[in-house]
Amino acid sequence: MDEFSLIERFFSQPNASAVQANSALQQGIGDDCAVLRVPQGKELVFSLDTLVAGVHFRPDADPGEIAWRLLGAAVSDLAAMGAEPNCFTLALTIPQLTEKWLQKFSQQLSLAAAKYQITLAGGDTTKGPLTLSVQVQGFVEQGQALLRSGAAEGDLICVTGSLGDSRAGLELLDVERANEAQRYLLQRYYRPVPRIATGLLLRNYASACIDISDGLLADLNHILQRSGVGAKLSADSIPMTDAMQQVAVANALQWALSGGEDFELCFTVPAIKWPALQQQLQQHQVAISTIGVITAVKELQIFRDGQWHTIAASGYNHFSND
Repeated sequence: MDEFSLIERFFSQPNASAVQANSALQQGIGDDCAVLRVPQGKELVFSLDTLVAGVHFRPDADPGEIAWRLLGAAVSDLAAMGAEPNCFTLALTIPQLTEKWLQKFSQQLSLAAAKYQITLAGGDTTKGPLTLSVQVQGFVEQGQALLRSGAAEGDLICVTGSLGDSRAGLELLDVERANEAQRYLLQRYYRPVPRIATGLLLRNYASACIDISDGLLADLNHILQRSGVGAKLSADSIPMTDAMQQVAVANALQWALSGGEDFELCFTVPAIKWPALQQQLQQHQVAISTIGVITAVKELQIFRDGQWHTIAASGYNHFSND
């Protein structure tokens, strides 16, 4: 089996009906480029994510789980921009052609794409160390993309879901017989849930937004730097599950603040808009927690054990030890 038969067998056929249903995708797999029509009144947003074996996942990890993690992490970037997913391209570098691996990977990638309502539009395959890259494209109404640069003094700082679960899942990769709580944490590690609906809702309320990939502190700091502001956080307000705290024990808060790869949203909301957003959230299925406030002083502080502490914006950095 060569590169072209690989594409035809594992990626073209399962994708055909999805391409037909995507009115914006004029041409998908089969040409030098995909052709995407941007609807009137919309803007195209796109992002690229890469996962590397031995860095982002174990080389012997289940290929189906890798597929979900790969696409979920990439689509989360669209959610952070308040964008509606449309299509994606895949660059697949594999050390050898293993039909069993490709079958499971492609099947689960197709299921993930259907869940996130995003269509595979093309890509590339090469031989080499196991590396997977996805570029996602989506649409947002003109001028409504959520950016990192709009936070202002007095804005509330909020997060979706719970934090630290993925870090706890990482800790459990060697567990052979996981209990229910441990299985939940492992799923949070392998199958992040991009908050697409929340991102769409926030377009009318949030002043800034980012998805939490490197850790809450590191990613919040991107908002602070781009907006030229600071922040005060409350340790008691950081949302953490009982399952995560049981695994982390004394490290629970550290994992929630800096563990990373939760792919929840961190966003800021002007106080005047918060009551209206709360009304909308009554019908929303995703939990939202307020964890702090934006300040004019350009530093990051956290209130813990009865006093304020200045805290470093720590998180994952690929080249931190270079």
